[in-house]
Amino acid sequence: MSRVAHGTARILRGCRPSPSPAPRAAAPAEHVLPLLHDFRQWVRWFPWEGLDPDLQHTYTGPETGAGSSYAWSGNKKAGAGRMMMLRADERGCALELAFTKPFTATNEVTIDVTLVPDGGSALAWTMTGEQGLFGRLFYRLFPMEKMLAKDFDKGLAQLGAEAEADAAAGTSEA
Repeated sequence: MSRVAHGTARILRGCRPSPSPAPRAAAPAEHVLPLLHDFRQWVRWFPWEGLDPDLQHTYTGPETGAGSSYAWSGNKKAGAGRMMMLRADERGCALELAFTKPFTATNEVTIDVTLVPDGGSALAWTMTGEQGLFGRLFYRLFPMEKMLAKDFDKGLAQLGAEAEADAAAGTSEA
């Protein structure tokens, strides 16, 4: 069974539209995209970054964009895993996300950036993946839909805030 998680929504069965509007950043995409395309910048906004003060980061491949990779290893809360950038363009990014601890799972993640008329950006975070028996049981017992949606929203809000700060300071790595 496949699950889809959306920022500002729930983990959904199937692909129903999100009931909430996408988070917005006042900053244009030129300030959002560098924070997405460079895993080294994720420490500034990624919602799970603070789970372990001693989190180990490993970066491989190109510094930014498709082919770059980020692995982490931490305490019980942070777990361990790896992300590989599959796509990095003006629309955002697509990733392969593989968890290795405390459980194994592989998901596809997209973070979409859409220009809005006022010059800002609308942000959307989607995660899809197949679930085995353990995953289906886990999702029935724990409110993962609400937990992940809150984390996605927190991450998108932090991403927007960091992009806005970069725009105000006149910095961008795009």
